[in-house]
Amino acid sequence: MKPGNQTPVTEFILEGLPNTRELPSLFFLLFLLLYLLTLLGNTLTLLTVVCDSRLHALPMYCFLGHLSFLDACLSSVTVPKILAGLVGPGGRAISFGGCVAQLYAFHFLCSTECFLYTVMAYDRFLAICQPLRYSVVMSRKTCLWLAAGTWLTGSIHAAIQAFLTFRLPYCGPNQVEYFACDIPAVLKLACADTATNQVVILINIGAVASGCFLLICVSYAYIAYAILKIRTAEGRQRAFSTCSAHLTLVLLYYGPPVFIYLHPSSSQASDGVVAVFYTAVTPLLNPFIYTLRNKEMKKALRKVVGGQTLSLHA
Repeated sequence: MKPGNQTPVTEFILEGLPNTRELPSLFFLLFLLLYLLTLLGNTLTLLTVVCDSRLHALPMYCFLGHLSFLDACLSSVTVPKILAGLVGPGGRAISFGGCVAQLYAFHFLCSTECFLYTVMAYDRFLAICQPLRYSVVMSRKTCLWLAAGTWLTGSIHAAIQAFLTFRLPYCGPNQVEYFACDIPAVLKLACADTATNQVVILINIGAVASGCFLLICVSYAYIAYAILKIRTAEGRQRAFSTCSAHLTLVLLYYGPPVFIYLHPSSSQASDGVVAVFYTAVTPLLNPFIYTLRNKEMKKALRKVVGGQTLSLHA
């Protein structure tokens, strides 16, 4: 297309999720229920941590509060637009600025969560491998600085991704073959060569994800070694139970993005299904995984919801 004939795109049309248009009402109710339960579960977890003075003074639960807030926000970035698309064709339209904002918010929250999981692994490493130094090293001030650092690095990382994606010209078509504005789907619509962008973005995302995952693996290697040195089975079980929930969430978090970004030959349909899992399903599972397997959280949750009758049946 000649430069003189190029008309900048002012809005994009999201294709939405595959195989959902045949039964839009059913999928609308399904995603609405999923979204409401996600907000409810993560809000209750956050309120439990904030309202219980014992919990929000402990680093592990402080980080859990941040994680719950991130999950609620991450689900809110994508699911409402999915619901709007299921209502009618007009709901699939998104302005150019809205697309930029959604892509930035999506990568901001995802990368912040990635850094937060790494910090949480370091917290578990200190608690199990260096218990005598834990309260000194992981002080309240250190905890707050680490949490703030995850948000700051996440925002910087997302700003780089958004800049690299939208510095390119977009002059049509405007059909995004995805349920949200994400980098691989949006780059296909650029009216310029995207090879350099794809390489830089892949390296950037790969470096962040693999770097965080490597640090988590190193932390858990030391944790596993320390647990194996515990002489009693009860002691090993207690030590493992303190990090099993975090380990489960890490596996749920890293699996889907690796599939999408490191398998460019995969179909758009399969990418969409996998992405929905970590943007809608995983945020729903997180509070249940942490709360149902943690006695302190269950006890504090009863107090928050005023469930004195529940404590009588516990």
